[in-house]
Order: sequence, then C-alpha cells, then structure tokens
Amino acid sequence: MKLTAERPFADPEAAARKLLEIAAGIEPVQDGRIHIEKISAPFLYSLKASGPEFGAGIKHAIERGWLELHESGTYVRLLPLTEVDLSA
Repeated sequence: MKLTAERPFADPEAAARKLLEIAAGIEPVQDGRIHIEKISAPFLYSLKASGPEFGAGIKHAIERGWLELHESGTYVRLLPLTEVDLSA
C-alpha cells in the first residue's frame, strides 16, 4: 500500500530542468537577470513543489552550469546551454 503520491520534483535533476523551463520563459531585466521570485513563485505555488525541492533544483542547475545565482540570492542568470534537453 502506498500512502503518499510520488513527488514529481523530488529528483534534483527534474526540479532543475523545470526551473530552467520556467526561467527560459521569463523576460530578463538588465544584464540577463531574472529575479528569483519570478521562478520560485510558479515552482512553489503553481506546481506545488516544496522549498527543499526548489533549493535542490537551484543547486543542481548551478552545479551543472545551467544557472548562475548572484551572491545576494536575489536573481539568477541563464548560462549558455550545451547539450541540455529540457523535454526529458
């Protein structure tokens, strides 16, 4: 018997890919900056993901070189993607 539903973003890779998909659909402000709340709000509230899933997704995307997080934590930048298939 399974008591809880499988969480779609429990895997950091899946969370990171969804965050990239969200970020790619947002018009950056100056210097390619995307305010963090522009990606966190849809991820957390529309997709019903958790805070730890968001954190793990951001961390994974940074480690892979897909996103750059400013030291203040207020914005990210999409980095040039190579060999990233967001449809997976």
